[in-house]
Amino acid sequence: MNITAQIKQPIQDEMELFEKKFRDSMSSQVALLNRITHYIVNRKGKQMRPMFVFLTAKMLNNGQVEERTYRGASVIELIHTATLVHDDVVDDSNRRRGFFSINALWKNKIAVLVGDYLLSKGLLLSIDHGDFDLLRIISVAVREMSEGELLQIEKARRLDITEAIYYEIIRQKTATLIAACCALGARSVSDDDEVVERMRKFGELIGMAFQIKDDLFDYTDDAIGKPTGIDIKEQKMTLPLIYALNNCSSKEKSWCINSIKNHNKDKKRVKEVIQFVKDKNGLAFAEQKMMEFKEEALALLTHFPHSPYKESLQLMVNYVTERKK
Repeated sequence: MNITAQIKQPIQDEMELFEKKFRDSMSSQVALLNRITHYIVNRKGKQMRPMFVFLTAKMLNNGQVEERTYRGASVIELIHTATLVHDDVVDDSNRRRGFFSINALWKNKIAVLVGDYLLSKGLLLSIDHGDFDLLRIISVAVREMSEGELLQIEKARRLDITEAIYYEIIRQKTATLIAACCALGARSVSDDDEVVERMRKFGELIGMAFQIKDDLFDYTDDAIGKPTGIDIKEQKMTLPLIYALNNCSSKEKSWCINSIKNHNKDKKRVKEVIQFVKDKNGLAFAEQKMMEFKEEALALLTHFPHSPYKESLQLMVNYVTERKK
C-alpha cells in the first residue's frame, strides 16, 4: 500500500462521502459552469487538505465527524481550487497537474469568473449553515494568502529577501491554508480554543516544511514535473539561495544577483547558480530548517492519545518532508 493510501485508510468512508458532497456543492444552473467544474473535479490532486480536516476532527472526537466537518472540508477545497484557478491566470500557466489549466481551455476571463464563483460558493456554504466560526478561519487564510503573494512579488523585484521575510512569505502563501485545514477540522468538533490553536499551529508548521521541501526540488534532478532551476528562472528567492547569498563574499553576491536578474534564461548560468548554492551549503541549511519545523509539528501531537488518526497525521508529516514530488 502506498503512503497516501495508508494515510487515507482511517478516513476512507469520510473521503468518499466528502467527494459526493463536494461535487454537489459546486453545482449551478449554468451549463458552461457545470462543464468546467466537472472538468476540475475529475482532475483532482491528492486531496491533502480535506484529509487534514477529517484526520484532525476524528483524532479529537473519538473517531467521529460532524456534518460541519464535511462543510469545513468542502469550503477549504472550494477556496483552494479557486486560488489555483486564479494562480494559473496570474502565472499565465497552461498546465495544472499534467492537464490543461482552465485558462488554457476557456481563456482568462472565464477562468477568473470561475474562480470567483468557487470562492462565493465556499463563502455561502458557511453562511447558509451559520458556520461563522469556520468562515472566520477560512477568511483569514484567504487574506493571508493574498498578502503573501503580493509580498513575494514586491520583494522579488528587488531581490532583497531576508530569511525572516522568506518565512513570513511562505507562512502566508502556503502554510496558512494547511493551518486553516487543521483549525477547521478541530473547530468543527470542539469548542476548546486551546486545542483549535494547537492544531492550527501544527498545520502551519507542516506547511512551512512542505514549502521548504518544494524549494529543495528546484536544486535536484528528481522527476517531479517541475524542471530544475525554475525558481531561479522566475527570480524567486528560496531558502537555499537566501542562505548562500548571506554566506558569500560581496563579489560572489553581485555575480549571483546579476545572474538571477539578467541571465536567468541562460541555461549554463542557471546551472552555475545551482552549483554555487550547493557549494555554499544552501541545501544542507534548508534541509535542516525543514526538519526543525517537522519535529516541532510532531511534538504538538504528543499531547493527544494514541489513535489511527494521530498515526496518519504523523505519517502525513513524514510524507511531506520525504516525498519525491
